[in-house]
Amino acid sequence: MTTKIKHQFFAPCPRGLEAVLATELAQIGAADIKQTDGGVGFAGTMALAYRANLHSRIASRILWKLVEKPYRNEEDIYQAALALPWSSWFEVDHTIRVDVNAIKCPLKSLEFIVLKIKDAICDQFRTACGARPSVQTVEPDIRIYGFLTADRVTLYLDTSGEALFKRGNRKEAGIAPLRENLAAGILKLAGWEPGIPLLDPMCGSGTFLIEAAMMALNIAPGIERWFAFEKFKIYDAAAWEAIYNEAAAAEKPKTLLPIFGSDKYGEALDAARANLQHAGLEEVVQLKQVDVLNVSAPAPNGILVANPPYGERLGDEQELAEFYPQLGNLLKRNFGGWNAYIITADPALAKLIRLTASRRTPLYNGALECRLFEYKMVAGSNRKNSPPPA
Repeated sequence: MTTKIKHQFFAPCPRGLEAVLATELAQIGAADIKQTDGGVGFAGTMALAYRANLHSRIASRILWKLVEKPYRNEEDIYQAALALPWSSWFEVDHTIRVDVNAIKCPLKSLEFIVLKIKDAICDQFRTACGARPSVQTVEPDIRIYGFLTADRVTLYLDTSGEALFKRGNRKEAGIAPLRENLAAGILKLAGWEPGIPLLDPMCGSGTFLIEAAMMALNIAPGIERWFAFEKFKIYDAAAWEAIYNEAAAAEKPKTLLPIFGSDKYGEALDAARANLQHAGLEEVVQLKQVDVLNVSAPAPNGILVANPPYGERLGDEQELAEFYPQLGNLLKRNFGGWNAYIITADPALAKLIRLTASRRTPLYNGALECRLFEYKMVAGSNRKNSPPPA
């Protein structure tokens, strides 16, 4: 059985989440785990790759490492790709896409390297079966990734297909939506666990709420989608069916959870409600329309997570300068005993919110550099700093 052979894999993730991804992969059963900037390498069977695709909340993809070799020029990269048995891994009628990334690569054109890898794959297919696969840049069947350092090339076959943060349960997106795997990673960094009250007072389309509810109910994040490995020639349908059925059987009954979301705008709550309904979670999360500056703590203690407005989302700089201090006052006044985690791409927040962060974690939402600020609101100690009621 092909799922018994041990392989090398790489799981890219949003930068800043490597440690929590490594912990997650260990829990899934990965071996030889090695963190690097932007992802985690690991080893395991192809069945483990199935399991990682289904269960990882933090990885962006699960890439199967095919080869790593030294190179000096484009011809070396072509030969490395040509030597691989592509036609034994997928059918000639499957469409392909090749992407290449590099760090300190001395070669002039990544586009030309992409072309050389495509040529090698197509030439190998022509030799093996007299035909070549077609290239499709939008929704291809098979994705191939190349990574170049100053002197080494690594080629990967993507086992995931669409990025893993595309859970298949989001119908509506907010103005600046968080990627689902980043939201899940923030919940892990915050130390949130099922049963701890959770509040997102600017919930937008509800990404934090949905990720938390899925964790609490033990719903596998990939349970509603397909994966590229299902199109591989070496696909073990019986192994995948067993892994899938095990995950489905482990889901917990849907009951009302201490997960709370609110937003000032009705259209944002409509989007959150639509996404929760699409995910089958509308009955387990509690929503309320209220301005964040009027929010009260729904429990004596818990965790608050927020992706507050900034820059173009809020308006002019004067409005921003007024909002952040009020947000800090709200946390001091109403959330003693809570830990607050605020992610923002706005460097002004650290000064304007007028709170002392106990931790600042650099994170990336796609290509957007952000910071996750941790504020531990000690019960009673900050109330004297709040302004008197008007």
